[in-house]
Amino acid sequence: MTTTLKQALEAPSIYLPTQARIVDARPMGNTEKVLTIELPKGVSLNHRPGQFVEVSVLGVGEAPISISSSPSRSNGTFEVCVRKAGDLTSVLHQMGPKETLGIRGPFGRGFPYERFRGKDILFAPGGLGLAPLRSLINQVLDERGNFGRVIILYGARDPSELLFMDEVRQWQSRSDTEVHLSVDRGDDSWKGNVGVITTLFPKVEIYPRNTVGITVGPPAMYRFVLMEMLGKGLSEGNIWMSLERRMKCGVGKCGHCQINHLYTCQSGPAFSYAEIKHLEEAL
Repeated sequence: MTTTLKQALEAPSIYLPTQARIVDARPMGNTEKVLTIELPKGVSLNHRPGQFVEVSVLGVGEAPISISSSPSRSNGTFEVCVRKAGDLTSVLHQMGPKETLGIRGPFGRGFPYERFRGKDILFAPGGLGLAPLRSLINQVLDERGNFGRVIILYGARDPSELLFMDEVRQWQSRSDTEVHLSVDRGDDSWKGNVGVITTLFPKVEIYPRNTVGITVGPPAMYRFVLMEMLGKGLSEGNIWMSLERRMKCGVGKCGHCQINHLYTCQSGPAFSYAEIKHLEEAL
């Protein structure tokens, strides 16, 4: 099977992107847009949940963006959720179907979900963190018989920042999935929990010896979510998170993402807490 990674290894430069085509573009929230991307000639991205790609537009630039779709639902395409936050992402927000962009990757180490089989899974995404974690959540749901309980605690600053709500409602409707939502600030339409994501943890009981906790969100959230997961008795090796900060080249050359002796783009971005707890700059 031909993959983008195989193409990159055979290419004269690891920085040479594969030209890909946007097949769908849909707005989501106030500042996000989901792009569905197809690689040429049946090339497969062959990614894992938690990995990222380098997305580029000729003459504008390149940036690392997490893959939001699960491998189990690839169907020859993959999805990225782009927050409008700079020159490149502003251009990506203006692009639509049939337009082309550059793709390198997938890069990094994703979540080792095969090791999670047989265990209960506690997901705790915050805000835009649901975009990369959606890849793993849907992979787990598509292999539902291989996992124990699935609990999703999802928080955002306000209702307008809750992403993928159509899918979240589908998850809520399943009898084999527990979903709890919270927003820091509610509005007239909001009937759910109000408070930061950690206010959801007392609402769930878990069996810590057989539970894996996974969180993705803003760095400021991690310290508090970690305290909740550790407080529930999860072992440090069973708590996982994604450190996507400062990634740039994707291939461990620029040093932009270096945390002590680790290159996040190579050794991560998915890490267990046990792996990074002693790294001064990690959290």
